[in-house]
Amino acid sequence: QVQLVESGGGLVQPGGSLRLSCAASGISFTSTGMGWYREAPGKQRETVARITSASSFTTYADSVKGRFTISRDNAKNTVHLQMNSLKPEDTAVYYCNSYRQTLPWGQGTQVTVSS
Repeated sequence: QVQLVESGGGLVQPGGSLRLSCAASGISFTSTGMGWYREAPGKQRETVARITSASSFTTYADSVKGRFTISRDNAKNTVHLQMNSLKPEDTAVYYCNSYRQTLPWGQGTQVTVSS
């Protein structure tokens, strides 16, 4: 059974940092490119960052370049998103999924950036 469990969200002030984690099970994780996606109220889900299976290539949305870093630990079947210099516009529910978003979606983790 495929399962994605996101964690690490919370309330943070502008300029703060958070580190999100996603634990994956039921998939061949080491051969699966992964990504982080977010959905803000009233907006479509967007791709935040993606990483290839061997961490050899990463891509970022223009809005987060230089502030967010995606990484993965294939030994632990986890993917992380380090978010620095957070802005109010980063407020959203964050999800992980495969590169092509073909896995069942998890519950996501809420990130709220507000003073």
